[in-house]
Amino acid sequence: MEKLNIKDKDLAVPGEELAEGMEYLPSSGTYREGNKIIAAQLGIISLNGNVIKIIPLSGRYIPRVGDVVIGRVTNVGFNNWFVDIGYAYEAVLPLKEASSEYIDVERGGSLSKYYDFGDYIMCGISKVSRSMATDVSMRGPGLKKLKGGKIIRIAPSKVPRLIGKQGSMINLIKDKTGCRISVGQNGWVWIQAEDPKAEMIATHVIEEINKKAHNPGLTDEITNLLSKETQK
Repeated sequence: MEKLNIKDKDLAVPGEELAEGMEYLPSSGTYREGNKIIAAQLGIISLNGNVIKIIPLSGRYIPRVGDVVIGRVTNVGFNNWFVDIGYAYEAVLPLKEASSEYIDVERGGSLSKYYDFGDYIMCGISKVSRSMATDVSMRGPGLKKLKGGKIIRIAPSKVPRLIGKQGSMINLIKDKTGCRISVGQNGWVWIQAEDPKAEMIATHVIEEINKKAHNPGLTDEITNLLSKETQK
């Protein structure tokens, strides 16, 4: 007997029976036990045809090639920079990946002129080794040093909800607050505006999305919150 016990975007808890029957296929966050599919972790159900997946509500960021992340420069080496991206190990920004311009370190060029300790950068994951050593790059569209503003952090698993379908949620926040906002796939979010109040509103709204990402009707709730906050 084929039976589906959950719906797309439902909240699943570990040990919950999600489906029964061999027609359904387990994916990440789930496992098969006999002819049943069981939740292995707390998260949001994602149904893609007959494939059942759980998007975790929490967890450390795991770098993948092609991800665009926000990082903080933690050290400047002789020919590279070390960057905190919220992973267990720091990433490395090699000299050749730091800029489309030529950087001549042999003639006294200081790497700190480009990226210094404490700088935040929007960078791309360019390499991940088997030992999970990670390289990042600044060579690509939209990759840049982030000047001014503030950084807040959300769970990496909540990033798709913050961005929304085709950017709908993040664009809503930008339009209502006038803030410039960049979101890294590691859950780091940069917010910048001329008006400090606008930054505060955007921060509050993003923190609410982080707490309530699994709630149904979240878009309407955030729309109402933005209208209320911006009219004060």
